[in-house]
Parts: sequence; structure tokens; C-alpha cells
Amino acid sequence: MTDRIDCAIDVRDAVKRYGSFTALKKISLSIKDNEFFTLLGPSGCGKTTLLRMIAGFETVTEGEIFLYGAEIENLPPFKRPVNTVFQNYALFPHMTVLDNVGFGLEMKGASKTDARKRAGEMLELVQLSQFSDRKPSQLSGGQQQRVALARALAPEPKVLLLDEPLSALDLKLRKAMQIELKHLQRETGITFIFVTHDQEEALTMSDRIAVMSAGELQQLGEAREIYERPRNMFVADFIGETNLLEVSVDKIEEGRAVCHLGGGHELTCNAVDGIGVGSQVHMNIRPERLFMSDTPVEAESLKGIVQDNIFIGTDLSTIVKLSNGVDFIVRTSNSDRGNKRIFEPGSEIYVNMELGAARLLVD
Repeated sequence: MTDRIDCAIDVRDAVKRYGSFTALKKISLSIKDNEFFTLLGPSGCGKTTLLRMIAGFETVTEGEIFLYGAEIENLPPFKRPVNTVFQNYALFPHMTVLDNVGFGLEMKGASKTDARKRAGEMLELVQLSQFSDRKPSQLSGGQQQRVALARALAPEPKVLLLDEPLSALDLKLRKAMQIELKHLQRETGITFIFVTHDQEEALTMSDRIAVMSAGELQQLGEAREIYERPRNMFVADFIGETNLLEVSVDKIEEGRAVCHLGGGHELTCNAVDGIGVGSQVHMNIRPERLFMSDTPVEAESLKGIVQDNIFIGTDLSTIVKLSNGVDFIVRTSNSDRGNKRIFEPGSEIYVNMELGAARLLVD
């Protein structure tokens, strides 16, 4: 037993090896009760391996996993009070939707009457009651996904694991299902652990996000914290669009670092522990924290030439080449474009940034 009973899942120094290859390298994290928690990272980072270790489908090479205070890493999957929604949904094609949802309950010993009653309640929860007599092949991809959710929720698991369940859906349906999933999590009060490689998906739904790379935990925090205050270069570059600039730290005074960008450009930002004078590091500036003008509006305005304007629906992305050859991306929302001038390619402009927009990265 452990004293961390306030946690739904507590992973301690978890290691997973496949022969000489280490897929997970001493991962430690705690997932709160009734939390929508996301494991985010590129393919091969170890996020699905960690999810499968929590589910019991993968053994733990080293370390411990606790569920509400009880150690579970040696329990077989069927003895763990968790359920998994897979990427391919895995519905039984010969069964009706109602029977698909109730099947797991009957396998756990529920009577057919009780299983069908509970299945009906779950279909109502996911707004599919009218399709209870259909076969999975008669449903759309989004409807099949909701059936899989209803089936996983029916036994009232303490934790629901979701392994990229939205990846097969088209963009519009995927966005709708993101909202639906978050609504279901709040309504049921069940802890959700969601795996995805989609940064926007993670930012939209998650209470907290664990960013992973190469089997290691890079950063854990709330969505806004991960986006606005990335810990290192990988997180800054992986989460959303950003400008990553190579800078040297020339001076640090009163908690502010003066950084040289090359070509006579200087930028000032908050100092960071572990970065001293003379350090060659990277600076992170989000494109939406920048704006352009035809005359400098501040001492640190950066002179450049507009290379291209890219319309992306909600925003206009402008690529600017600074006088030192560095490319900058500046993003202007459509709601702002009526009040802000659009600079055409070839225009000489100045790039300016909001206070606090620049952040030094440890690596």
C-alpha cells in the first residue's frame, strides 16, 4: 500500500525494456482523481507503452504502479478496475449496438436483463439510444467510437484509458468528439488517461499534460503552462507553432537577460536558472505574441522583409526574414486584420513583441 491514495494512478520510476532497447526510462508521475490527463508525444516516445503498462497489457521491467493506493503492476488486466478504448474500437460486427455495450457486463457475471438495462443507460449517455438495434457496420465512424466509449464506461471503471481513439475520424468530427469526451469525463467523474500525438487535441481537452520524448518525461503541467512556459526546446517546438532563435546571453541584471541574436539584434527576457552570461542557448517566441509595423515601436524592434503571407483560415501567418537571415513567423488573427495593416511580400517592416513573449530555454 502507499499513502498516495489521493491519486488515481501513481507511477514510480517505471522502466520498460525490450531486450537491449529501453522504451521507458524511469517515468514518475501522479494522475489525480477525476482528472482528464493526457500523455502527449510523437510516435515512438513511449506514451502507448506506458498506457498499456497501466492497463496490464505490458509488464513493468522496473518500478511500481499504484491505483488509488493499491499496487497493481503485478495484477493481470482483468483484475484491474480500468477499461481501455482502443484506436480501432474492436466492436463485435455480428452483435447489435446494445449487445456490444452489454457484453462485458455479462462476462463479469451480470444477468442479461441487468446488462441490457445498464447498456441502455450508457447509450443514452452517449446519445445513441435510437441506434441500439443496429449493427456496427450501419454506423458512422463517430457513432462507432461512441459505442466503444459506452461499452468501456458500462462496468464503471475507476480509470478509463483511451489510446488515440479519435485518430481515424475526419477533422470536423474529431473536434466535435473532443468536446464530447471532455463532457463525458466531467459527467461520469471517471479519471480519463488519454494518449495522443496531436498537440491541439491535448490542449483542448486536458486538465494536465505529460509531454514525452524518447521514453522520457519532458514536462508535466496544465495546458496553458505547457504552452506558455515550455521547459526545454523539445516542448517549445512540439507544442504548437513557435519561433526558436539561437542567442547568446550577454548580460544579466535584476532578473533580466540581455541576449544577442546576431546582426546587431538584441532581445531582453526574464533570466532562467541554469543559464548564465556567455551561454549559447535558444529563445522561444510564439508567433501570436508578435506584431508588425512599418516603423519601430520599441527599442528592440527587429527589422526585416516580408517573404510570404499564408492564409490558414482563422489566422494569417507572415514569414519575415530578419537582416541577419533568421526567419520569423508572425501570426495575426482574422479578427485583428480589419484594424491592422497587411504587409505584402517585399515590404520592409519591423517585428515587435508583447511584454514577456520571449522565453529562454534550458536546452
